[in-house]
Amino acid sequence: GLDFIQNREFEIIDFEIKEGKEKNPRLFDLTALQVEANKKYAFSAENTLKYIQSLYEKKFVTYPRVDTTYLSEDIHPKIPGILSKLSAYQNLIAPLLTQPIPMSKTVFDNTKVTDHHAIIPTEIFPQGLSNEEKRIYDLVARRFIAVFYPECKVANTTVEGKVENVGKDGQLSAIHFKATGKQILEMGWREVYAKDKKEEEKDEEKIMPIFEVGEKGPHQPFIHKGKTTPPKHYSEATLLRGMETAGRQVDDEEMRELMKENGIGRPSTRANIIETLFRRQYIEKKKRNIVATQTGIDLIDTIQDELLKSPELTGVWERKLRLIEKGEYELEQFKQELIEMVSKLTYDVKNSYYRPIASHQTTTQTAEKPKKERKPKEEINLEEATCPKCKSHQLMKGKTAYGCSNFKECGFKIPFEFMGKKLTDKQILDLITKQKTGKMAGLINPENGEKITGKAILGMNFNLEFEKM
Repeated sequence: GLDFIQNREFEIIDFEIKEGKEKNPRLFDLTALQVEANKKYAFSAENTLKYIQSLYEKKFVTYPRVDTTYLSEDIHPKIPGILSKLSAYQNLIAPLLTQPIPMSKTVFDNTKVTDHHAIIPTEIFPQGLSNEEKRIYDLVARRFIAVFYPECKVANTTVEGKVENVGKDGQLSAIHFKATGKQILEMGWREVYAKDKKEEEKDEEKIMPIFEVGEKGPHQPFIHKGKTTPPKHYSEATLLRGMETAGRQVDDEEMRELMKENGIGRPSTRANIIETLFRRQYIEKKKRNIVATQTGIDLIDTIQDELLKSPELTGVWERKLRLIEKGEYELEQFKQELIEMVSKLTYDVKNSYYRPIASHQTTTQTAEKPKKERKPKEEINLEEATCPKCKSHQLMKGKTAYGCSNFKECGFKIPFEFMGKKLTDKQILDLITKQKTGKMAGLINPENGEKITGKAILGMNFNLEFEKM
């Protein structure tokens, strides 16, 4: 690759500039404010709620525990009055007050507002705030001002080039290259954030020089060696966004608006949910990252039923509760669905095996006691266990395997023997409840008859597979 283009001329074959617009940011709901405060100042969700609640109680901002980014249309006439009272921001506000405030559908929409609207400043300009409260107020005030500014105009540039080479066979071939860049033509709403260093760093994109199609010249090629990285740990900001959309990755603001009814918790409870997990030591902070502790991992491993761990389940419940509020879903139907689900879960839990979480056994006595009482070999009754595939029938013992009692339709079975070794009841139970056994020595490799060590695991199709250790 590098040899092909080394010491060859680079030719511009296409250059295009397209003008575009960057939409204004939306007004703050509580989650968006908590996300912004965490990104900019590393404030926890709980502390941001505390500071904005304090500002509200002092009558400097409107009610904060909201999940809408819109204002009701009757607030439109009051906007100039509120803006004119923000004395510390008059240089930014002056251009807005020279003409009427537009009645934009992205700001004013009665259909998107119920009891309360988005968080905005009141006509009372604050005094005597703590540093933290000042920072939160500044976020709210600047966002309020920014939504009434014109859109930011940008030029998106694309350049295409090629390097040609004549091969040993005399054939002419070429490698094509493409690059994109951006220039800000009119700042628009970005004026409000012009002195924000972090914003500048975030938005600093490669500015493309002007090229002429057909121009040629020498170039200095290099190969950038990179690695794909796993998804980043959650920060409190990204976790709040994840809770808002029940775990689905959604960056687009409009799409997030549509999914809000399917989130985990409400804006006012999300900070408390996160704090509870910290308090119970299921999660911990490493710098800005939130990571699961061993206790938290053990807890999730212990809960065998996927439904109980599913963010979507909570999201669906939240949505149905919102529909009940609006009179679009029957309360009795919801109650009946819950009764059926809880009955099934209870049955599954009673017929499954749950190991205690080691880190919750605080004293030596409590750690030793279960060992004496458990006697797993005597207690294990595989025919009372629930089939891991269909999750609705119990297992039965056959001549060569344990199988689902509804085998004809479900088709699940675990043979007594795996790679020349008889499985113990405990190992079969581990496969059913944890999808894997512990370390097993003396397994026979079918390819060469040699003894190997590894685990038996339940694969994607619920068949037994070997996992090397």
